Amino acid sequence: MIAFRACRPDDARQLAELEARSVSHGWTEGQYLDSLKGEHPGLAMEEAGQLLGMAFTMIMQDEAEILNIVIDRARQGQHLGSRLLAEQLQRLRSGGIQRVFLEVRESNAVARALYRKAGFIETGLRKNYYRCDTGREHAILMERVL
Repeated sequence: MIAFRACRPDDARQLAELEARSVSHGWTEGQYLDSLKGEHPGLAMEEAGQLLGMAFTMIMQDEAEILNIVIDRARQGQHLGSRLLAEQLQRLRSGGIQRVFLEVRESNAVARALYRKAGFIETGLRKNYYRCDTGREHAILMERVL
């Protein structure tokens, strides 16, 4: 059974390992620790004590930015990203958040489709924002009103 819980500082190593298995150029253990200490809440998705995914968010009054969302590569394609995003959005809405922002790699068609299906719209472009194996790639800016 899938469960959700708040990420803790002692999760940082496991979070970084999950991301390293799942995406290139991911966050480090130190970046996870900094985010948790900087009051950027993380939401962990688990099944039988195994970390399946996580989402990190920055809260700014009645707005939020999804900083990072990852599903373990071994579990991708099972609609877990949709479940994690829906849970995160519901928690944000319950906390009084009215608008959510995010950025996504231009090349990440799967994530862009997930976000569009969840009601996000594309609102802009940050040129050469992300590192990639061939240099840099653009970030697509998206937002959703809750």
